[in-house]
Amino acid sequence: MSESAPGERQQDEVRLFDEHRGLLVSVAYRVLGSVTDAEDTVQEAWLRWSNVDHSEIVDPRAFLVRVTTRLAIDRLRRAKVRREAYVGPWLPEPVLTAQDPQDPSEDAAMAESISMAMLVVLETLSPLERAVFVFREAFGMPHSEIADVLGRKEEAIRQLAHRAHVHERRSRFDADQDEQRRVTERFLEATSTGDLDGLMAVLSPGVELVADGGGRALAPRRPVRGAEKVARFLFAVVTEEKTARFLESVGSDPSGVTHVHLAQVNAAPGVVITAAGEPISAFVLDVSDGMVRTIRLVANPEKLAGVRAVEAP
Repeated sequence: MSESAPGERQQDEVRLFDEHRGLLVSVAYRVLGSVTDAEDTVQEAWLRWSNVDHSEIVDPRAFLVRVTTRLAIDRLRRAKVRREAYVGPWLPEPVLTAQDPQDPSEDAAMAESISMAMLVVLETLSPLERAVFVFREAFGMPHSEIADVLGRKEEAIRQLAHRAHVHERRSRFDADQDEQRRVTERFLEATSTGDLDGLMAVLSPGVELVADGGGRALAPRRPVRGAEKVARFLFAVVTEEKTARFLESVGSDPSGVTHVHLAQVNAAPGVVITAAGEPISAFVLDVSDGMVRTIRLVANPEKLAGVRAVEAP
């Protein structure tokens, strides 16, 4: 065997891992609800992959999914303890989901499993229940295959799937992408121009705004409910942004001016606000019957890595 063989094998190992990296991040993000934790989990999976005897691995994809999932479950168990002490409401980290032919969010089930509303519901499940749901509903895996991934008996997996009851507990919003985009655009226009009548026209009377600042950004620490209260909060945010924008415009750094982007966030139209090229907040709206039912606002700067690549206006 030539001396270059070890180097070639290493290249093959890197290539195989990179071929599955997108899938692994997708699995880890759905289990964890965190872009940063998902990327760290996949990096840890790479370390496991690089130190294993590859001659004993029959199915690299199955091996990598199994390792990544188990690492994600362990990380989620630790994260749940930290989230109990989180300042204010905890929301999943938003992520851009551009319409890409290879993006799994193109599929309806995959898109729903990455929606902000679904990820919030998944927080109510145990780590194992959550993993079972992700593989069963999003990836369409049979119970027997899930059992192999999680190292459990098939009957135990069926019981975990039954206990999850996600389909019964989740809120379903049937708005299609076009309707969601139209309502989001109307919401954005009314909010940014101070059009109270226009904003009230798209807010459901019982609309709820949940804001995640994590104690690192100004945000209400309890949900804001009711169209009038939500509108008042949104206009207050806009006023603060306009003031900041004016101060930036008379300063020496024009790149600090805030910009508002309509973007695909968690497989649905959303809004990302940036300043100096960095995201400062992301909005995701739940829409049905032409009205906004829930607004989820993530402003914690540590949770905006997934929307950094938003396109410049």
